[in-house]
Amino acid sequence: MKRKFGPWLTGIVMLVLLGGAGVWYWLGRDVVEEGFAEGNGRIEATEIAVAAKWGGKVAEVLVDEGDYMQAGDVVARMDMQTEKAQVAEAEADLARAGSALETAKAQVFQRRAEVASAQADLARQQSQLDVARKSDKRIQTLVKSEVVSQQDADNSHGDLRTAQAAWRAARAQVKAAEAGARAAQAQVAEAEANINAAQAVVDRLEQVLADGVLRAPKAGRVQYRVVESGEVVAAGGKVVSLVDLGDVYMTFFLPEVEAGRTAMGAEVRVILDAASQYVIPAKISFVASVAQFTPKAVETSDERQKLMFRIKARIEPELLRRYARYVKTGLPGVAYVRLDAAKAWPDRLAVSLPEEVK
Repeated sequence: MKRKFGPWLTGIVMLVLLGGAGVWYWLGRDVVEEGFAEGNGRIEATEIAVAAKWGGKVAEVLVDEGDYMQAGDVVARMDMQTEKAQVAEAEADLARAGSALETAKAQVFQRRAEVASAQADLARQQSQLDVARKSDKRIQTLVKSEVVSQQDADNSHGDLRTAQAAWRAARAQVKAAEAGARAAQAQVAEAEANINAAQAVVDRLEQVLADGVLRAPKAGRVQYRVVESGEVVAAGGKVVSLVDLGDVYMTFFLPEVEAGRTAMGAEVRVILDAASQYVIPAKISFVASVAQFTPKAVETSDERQKLMFRIKARIEPELLRRYARYVKTGLPGVAYVRLDAAKAWPDRLAVSLPEEVK
């Protein structure tokens, strides 16, 4: 009986062809040169949350997703009508405190004038007392010689007591005037303290108003708007999320041996899947001290059981400033690390950037 080998032969030929194609693929792919290592990863960037310092209603959001912001650009504004009214009230209190200070200063001037007048009167009474004492002394001597009468002596003694009483009254008036001046000066100090307190309230409320204008803390790109105009957020509530284009890096993983040879600051070349014609320079900025299993997103079948170390390759800020509008987080690619600083980069990993950012 004649057997039919057609279908079997066709299947064997197909398997051979597929196997050959696989061998060609594995042998034809890029081979990492001695002294270098490679790891799969994705472009990431630091996320910055622009949040409301105080809770309230968002009056307006001024940016759209994808917009580029410079540091200090206004991102959103909170509804601050209540705070504006409080500022107006505080400024009125400050004006009243200023008026009270002027009144207190006028009182001090008046009280000082009263002190000067009382001191002058005391000096006059002191002079009159001195005259009365001398006159009484002479008359008391003359009465003994019977030159003057006893009546004159009594009158002189009465004048002396009157002068002494007037001097004591003038001295008390000086003390009262000085006390009034000290009280007026205390009122000045109190008025000045009230001004400082009122000014502090104004400054605080003005800062609250300033905090109601949300600004970008750094240059970056708007990743997404968390809330819309008219929504109410709590204190610290996120309004807009920015991507810091000054801190862009690729996170990838290397096996234990290669991670151990990776030095901080070592040179890296990054090739993105979406732009494989370009080679982007970077430097190692982080090497994990604790190993972990390779995430499934970047592992290969041979590495499933290996412990891997997380590595970060940071792109230079100066390059990012020139390349900011082309940076897109989440793009996958390959990072090539130079483990041996004495090795020269192969031609295929020479830096290659678009003309407009060179």
